[in-house]
Amino acid sequence: MYSFELDRPTSTAAAAAAFTGDARYLAGGQTLIQAMKLRISQSERLIDLGAVAELSGICMDGNNIVIGATTKHATVAASDLVRKACPALADLAAGIGDMMVRNMGTLGGSIANADPAACYPAAVLGLGATVHTNKRTIAADSYFTGMFSTALEDGELITSVSFPAVMKAAYIKYKQPASRFAMVGVFAAQTASGVRVAVTGVKSAVFRATEIEAALNASFTPAAAEAVALGTEGVNSDLHGSAEYRAAMVSVMAGRAVAVAAAR
Repeated sequence: MYSFELDRPTSTAAAAAAFTGDARYLAGGQTLIQAMKLRISQSERLIDLGAVAELSGICMDGNNIVIGATTKHATVAASDLVRKACPALADLAAGIGDMMVRNMGTLGGSIANADPAACYPAAVLGLGATVHTNKRTIAADSYFTGMFSTALEDGELITSVSFPAVMKAAYIKYKQPASRFAMVGVFAAQTASGVRVAVTGVKSAVFRATEIEAALNASFTPAAAEAVALGTEGVNSDLHGSAEYRAAMVSVMAGRAVAVAAAR
């Protein structure tokens, strides 16, 4: 690991002010620290957000669940508030990585990194969530822009994410056994604006499966999802699964997600 300075502010304002030069925010550290240990990433200064109390916590704002950026996955998974308002979100958090990752990783760190196989991006996009930063709000459909790429500007800090409370939703993923990242992960939800289906692990970034959404808007059933045949354009292909396999699995996972969601 290359040498670096560590700053540990205690407020959002101080954290933003500390972001100068070659700096990066440190949220949970489950990706950044590992990359720095391997010397495939480096920064002159890390700004540890762990002491910024205002960035952590879960509350309701009307019909929205507001989760602070540094809230741990394990906290979301165990939250009675989340389980009551949107059980699919709690289930998703409970299935991320292993116990260590869930006890250290954070919501904000996950969606700021925007790994193309991460779970939380599917929930953000699948529920039509809103990302709040120290500068503005960003709608889910505008937030993810590509592989490890988001709409965040340099130094912009995620403060919280607002998720609509939705009962009929579910997330199902087919895990890569070693990493536990999603080879194919599908979040399906019936929202106020219609059905949303977000897919992770399949392309270079999380995306909405609009063909499956159209089928489910007509009939919210597993059979409707499974009947959709997706193309392979832009679909990942590697030693774990071909593009054809992953494309076919999207419909299968979507059908399973709908079955769980419809039963709630």
